[in-house]
Amino acid sequence: MKKEILFSSRLRESCTKIIHDSGLNICLYPMKGFSSAFAILGTRYGSIDTTFKTNEDADYMTVPEGIAHYLEHKLFEGEECSAFENFAKTGAYSNAFTSFDSTAYHFSCSDKFGENLRTLLDFVQNPYFTEENIQKEQGIISQEIKIYLDDPGWRVFFNGLEAIYHNNPVRIDIAGTTESIKKIRKELLYHCYYTFYNLNNMTLAIAGNFDPDKALKICDEMLRPSKDIGLKTLVPEEPYEIKEKRVSQKLYCALPLFQLGFKMPNLSGRECCRKYIIWNIMLEAALGSFSPFYSRCYDSGLINDTFSAGVFKGRGFFLPMVSGDSRDPDKTAEEVINELYRLRTNGIPKEDFEIVKKMTYGDLLSGFNNVGTVAKGMMNADFNEMDIFENLEMTAEVTYDDIMDALRSMDLENSSLSVIEPLERE
Repeated sequence: MKKEILFSSRLRESCTKIIHDSGLNICLYPMKGFSSAFAILGTRYGSIDTTFKTNEDADYMTVPEGIAHYLEHKLFEGEECSAFENFAKTGAYSNAFTSFDSTAYHFSCSDKFGENLRTLLDFVQNPYFTEENIQKEQGIISQEIKIYLDDPGWRVFFNGLEAIYHNNPVRIDIAGTTESIKKIRKELLYHCYYTFYNLNNMTLAIAGNFDPDKALKICDEMLRPSKDIGLKTLVPEEPYEIKEKRVSQKLYCALPLFQLGFKMPNLSGRECCRKYIIWNIMLEAALGSFSPFYSRCYDSGLINDTFSAGVFKGRGFFLPMVSGDSRDPDKTAEEVINELYRLRTNGIPKEDFEIVKKMTYGDLLSGFNNVGTVAKGMMNADFNEMDIFENLEMTAEVTYDDIMDALRSMDLENSSLSVIEPLERE
């Protein structure tokens, strides 16, 4: 077991990172004065990971879209009872999520932390799949997929991704399609489980009111040693150019929805996180609620308070976006691009940059007062080979030149507009 103490001179606080003998990374952050604890166990396995291989495979294999999400649903089910039932017995709240590049299981509690940690480590390490419960789940997830097909906010997002990316699997719904999930079988679920739920590919993060020594003792007892299988995932090559300039769909909604995405080269790890902070500050200073642009467009009625600008990023994608409701989405998109061109020449007001930078730093700082935010932050940082304190340092170091360099590096023509237009009710 390797142990490293990570210290923040800004917060005057520390956390511990452990590389456990089982292969699992463990991040511990005891927080004085808190009554609850939050634990999250995650794997670097999301919806984009459909093509992969290990040292034991001769070549890459491709599995049906949506299988990571499907696996998350099924893992809570045990042979005798569900993990949800075991957590409920102790009064703990539990849940899970699948994103594009990760899957995680978590609980929060103010009592019986050790018992709940045992439940978490037990069910995630003990999959139980049968053909019967897999077929049952297909109907449930199929209904979930169909519901989102009529959700305007969901569709403007995924229609936009489909218009921007040619091949990147991020363009596919996390849950997959009704056709792809029909191909999922018990053997395939087990294969993906033992590939991606290898402890060398996972992180456990705990924050709040808990005893680190007792937590580690439980980990020593319950974690099963695993060997590094040399897991590699493959993302298809992606052309630089967008796929379609504009896409639209009609659904029931009060106002048109829009999403304007600017295609960028992929980034990863620490560099991706650093640029994520820089670009978010730049976009908020240029177009956000403190900007002259926002005031002008809001006062004219072109946009409303749903308008936002930020970066959608993950392993294999980095996408600046502007979205919201607008009575004239095409005019809004035109105004956004014109404003960004203007700011390239005239510069973003430095006072706006300073305000947004301080707000960003303050938001990050306030997150350290929430045990769930801290635990999730440690897991995500570890997935990017960072520690949780580095985002604070990166934000503090952002300069005005950094955001102007980011603005000038944008290819404003390599953008795509997704629109949902109101469908008139009969």
